[in-house]
Amino acid sequence: MQWHLFFDFLAYGVGAWLSFFIFSSPYPRQGFYYYLFLIFGFIVGALFFGSLNTYLSLGSFYLSKSVIGAIAGGIVAVELTKRYYGIKGSTGAYFVPSLVLGIAIGRIGCFLGGLDDFTYGVETDLPWGVDFGDGVMRHPVQLYESVLMFIFFIITLVIYRKNRKLFENKIFYIFVIYYGLERFVLEFLKPYEGIVYNINLFQILCIILIVYGIYHLRKRR
Repeated sequence: MQWHLFFDFLAYGVGAWLSFFIFSSPYPRQGFYYYLFLIFGFIVGALFFGSLNTYLSLGSFYLSKSVIGAIAGGIVAVELTKRYYGIKGSTGAYFVPSLVLGIAIGRIGCFLGGLDDFTYGVETDLPWGVDFGDGVMRHPVQLYESVLMFIFFIITLVIYRKNRKLFENKIFYIFVIYYGLERFVLEFLKPYEGIVYNINLFQILCIILIVYGIYHLRKRR
């Protein structure tokens, strides 16, 4: 658990460093309220959807957090804030590198958290299966997602250097689609309870995020 906390704080620290010193956002003007509602949406979404998924899967309630819930909550909060202040266009581009790298690092902590973290995979016969202490070889889905996020972080850096306009206008929506797709697939390798046709709560959020991303990319064609 100590290593889990270490990687969580490392993820937050690296993300903050990237956001403030490397990819500092030039917008919006209503900075204080924008960031206030963004953080509020992230926290509420993470805790609400994380705890709800735990309840649906285990039948008992305890406070949990979720990355996809945080992203969904943050998007809702920002979209409402943008509508209130009349802010147009994408404002999430400069958060993407820190968010992606933070997820990549944080998932290593989830992996080290083992069974207590409840992010482990289902049983597998593959040679890279991992025993988290219960004698069952499981998919290390946390590391799958970490690798996918590191790959997207590199893609983000390339786009940032080669095409700044594409980065500022579309990278956030590309990220939302990418994350929604990879997370939707990886959820089939987790022991979460399905809600509709074996689709769990997080996969429903993935579908919503994918539709959201595609809709905004089409608007910017």
